[in-house]
Amino acid sequence: MNARVSRVIGWNAAIALWLTIFAGIVPPILTSAAAAQSRPITIVAFGDSLTAGYGVKTSESFPVQLQMALEAKGHKVTIVNAGVSGDTTAGGLERLDWALDPQPDAVILELGANDALRGIDPKEPRANVDKMLAKLKAKNIAVLLTGMKAPSNWGADYAKSFDAIYPDLATKYGVPLYPFFLEGVALDKAFTQPDGLHPTGVGVAEIVKRILPDVEALVQRIEQSEAAAR
Repeated sequence: MNARVSRVIGWNAAIALWLTIFAGIVPPILTSAAAAQSRPITIVAFGDSLTAGYGVKTSESFPVQLQMALEAKGHKVTIVNAGVSGDTTAGGLERLDWALDPQPDAVILELGANDALRGIDPKEPRANVDKMLAKLKAKNIAVLLTGMKAPSNWGADYAKSFDAIYPDLATKYGVPLYPFFLEGVALDKAFTQPDGLHPTGVGVAEIVKRILPDVEALVQRIEQSEAAAR
């Protein structure tokens, strides 16, 4: 065998060796990146009966319809239903910690309707929502705060004090605010159940349609943050 043939065989062997090593290294890297990109974003929908889906089928509840709407937009998400019918802001504060285990990427915070219906002093729900937002900020969990409005039967002063809770705290904590969770649905017989308070499945769909741009913006911020970190 002459020297030229020996050199060719040597180079071929070296190339084969590097290809073998490279093949053993690259797939895990690609797999890891692909896995990171495909990981669903987890959002906890944390609220009362409006979130839980009182009086409607599970498939018609807010978390389920919202997840379907986001998936139709191409987002990989898991919406966890952490709604408890009858819950007040005090009840929400008590159960928030276990609702965040395992820790989600974001929380849609929807509480306060039952406080307002019971005429609870607005100072109490304000303090409770404040503490919940402080906990979420400490855990670096993204938040979409949804507002609620007081019924008119408690008077103008009560409504003014209660309604101010959400924009005030959204500003304090620098979180996005969807001003009124029942926007376009409240008191509309076409969208509410016979009790006049809870949305029907069609009503929930209307809520999802209206809030979707805000939730999608929340999801996109998380997606962009994760992409930048990779």
